[in-house]
Amino acid sequence: MMTISPTRRLERLKTRYLDGGLDRRRFLALTAAACTTSGLAARWIGPALAAAKEVRFDGWGGVVQEAIDRYAFTPYTAKTGVRVVQGNFGKESEILNKVRVSRPGEYQIIHSLGLDNYKRYVDAGFNAEINEANIPNMALVIEAMITPYRKITPKLSAVPFDYGTTGIAYNTEIIAPEEAKAKGCKLLIDPAYEQRISGLNDMQTRVWYGALLTGQDPNAIVDIDAVWEMVRTQTRLAKKFWNSGAELMDLLAKGEVAVTDAWSGRVAALQAQGAPIGYIDPPHSLGWMEDMLVLKGAPLAECEELINFMLEPATAIAVAEGQNYPSSLDPKKVKMTEKIEALPAFDPTGSMASLTFADPIYWGQHIDGWTKQWDRIRKGA
Repeated sequence: MMTISPTRRLERLKTRYLDGGLDRRRFLALTAAACTTSGLAARWIGPALAAAKEVRFDGWGGVVQEAIDRYAFTPYTAKTGVRVVQGNFGKESEILNKVRVSRPGEYQIIHSLGLDNYKRYVDAGFNAEINEANIPNMALVIEAMITPYRKITPKLSAVPFDYGTTGIAYNTEIIAPEEAKAKGCKLLIDPAYEQRISGLNDMQTRVWYGALLTGQDPNAIVDIDAVWEMVRTQTRLAKKFWNSGAELMDLLAKGEVAVTDAWSGRVAALQAQGAPIGYIDPPHSLGWMEDMLVLKGAPLAECEELINFMLEPATAIAVAEGQNYPSSLDPKKVKMTEKIEALPAFDPTGSMASLTFADPIYWGQHIDGWTKQWDRIRKGA
């Protein structure tokens, strides 16, 4: 039997990878194994990955990722020849857990949610440092969105890309707009809608609304026991808790629930389809920013080039219209379309003063303990 040399085996792996016959995870695993047995790791893996000419992206799936793929990734690949290999997740904890057990470079760009998650990646040492000089379109991004990231890492690892709110969505054939405005987040614990209530299966959202329902500041909770009791009340009244934007849209579109906390962009997508869904942002409802987070081991030049492309006004505006979330570009510097200006949560001032964000330091101190408590309550404790 003819023995294939290690170098030849590696070349074949590279050819299969570039031709699409292997995904990145399998390519890395087989390459690492071949290099381990042949002693070629130091001088072969890096150049091989550099030659691969692709960037790995993981996002939220559904209409959001479809818009990014159509209006950003497809034209980027056509222009540069660099492929964008995509994965998706329903919760940030899913992708964070995958990153924890992966090799550096296996995951590269994450469409990450919020400053508290940014701090989690940073604290775990998973973040890379980007060269802002290679992303000149960052000059167009709302400064009020960038500043909180610099407070965590003066040298950035992520660039804000879009934003939205977690407000209250309701079926207008069941709940009148006047009732929704009058009751606000109290709709989430209204016995009149028992078993027609839903919400996100997420500790922060549950605690945030528990705080609002007990008259507390979600970023400085004084009586957490009262919050948990309010969370239990909603759990008893709820039909179910949803786990992804696609599931949220399905529950509302099919009329399975009358009211739920919801992501503003997913509601806007339903409204555009003609669904009888209303949306309100009660005072201090949860505002959030999403960013393009670059992880350690990623090909920085390609990642920076891709992010800069995504921040081109024409690209960012097309994506914003497609995914129904406002762009991070400053409306004082870049003219937005009427559709974007009409989106829920859009801030025409570029100050972000109208939105309430989670304090990453405060929430970081409580995330583990509160997540365990939410899991217990969700299971009936």
